[in-house]
Amino acid sequence: MTLVKLTGVSKHYGTVRALEGVSLEVHPGDITCVLGDNGAGKSTLIKIVAGLHQHDGGTLSIEGEETTLSSPREALDRGIATVYQDLAVVPLMPVWRNFFLGSEPRKGKGPFKRLDTDLMRRTTRDALLRMGIDLRDVDQPIGTLSGGERQCVAIARAVHFGAKVLVLDEPTAALGVKQSGVVLKYVAAARDEGLGVVLITHNPHHAYLVGDRFVLLRRGTMVGKYTRDEITLEELTQQMAGGSDLEALRHELQRT
Repeated sequence: MTLVKLTGVSKHYGTVRALEGVSLEVHPGDITCVLGDNGAGKSTLIKIVAGLHQHDGGTLSIEGEETTLSSPREALDRGIATVYQDLAVVPLMPVWRNFFLGSEPRKGKGPFKRLDTDLMRRTTRDALLRMGIDLRDVDQPIGTLSGGERQCVAIARAVHFGAKVLVLDEPTAALGVKQSGVVLKYVAAARDEGLGVVLITHNPHHAYLVGDRFVLLRRGTMVGKYTRDEITLEELTQQMAGGSDLEALRHELQRT
């Protein structure tokens, strides 16, 4: 079963071609890695899948039904959760409050209706533990967590609220090696929960650690599409580095 399928998707902003003829598939329990440098079209691709922008060429299908997402809310309702690099959190609010931000359960009736803080604390703790995340205290402000820990909370939140597809925008971009490893561990945990994961990255080593499928973008076009058994890490790194472009540059830079 295919959760999300893009076929020949294009997006233009006036005369600027942001994406041209990009195809990818997202399957349950699978990680599809989208790789490319700055300006490759990764952000535009995220915005189309997340419902922020509409494609103007090709098709987008969700669980076999061709569609155009009109808003992030619609994407979320269809089971597509997007975790952006600049996480939408309120730093001074506790972890549990950020976990339920915009979806707070309430108790009581009429004028006595209030936030069910006990339920939120308990649910947050249980949801994080289910993903293997053992935070010291869910009452601590989320701003006191490391970048990797905040990413992990966002992943656990998406799993808890029933996402079928999890789109991760460069989750390891600003992190060190150890923190990146922690985040990738929870990306794999989301996959093991049966979610289809789209991992946007410019790091082929991180992609190859967890990826099942690889889509390579360059200047808005797709320059490669592989399954894991069709490409090695060395080949993926070479493609990311520019392949023949890099070889030509090496000749140019050689001493005469």
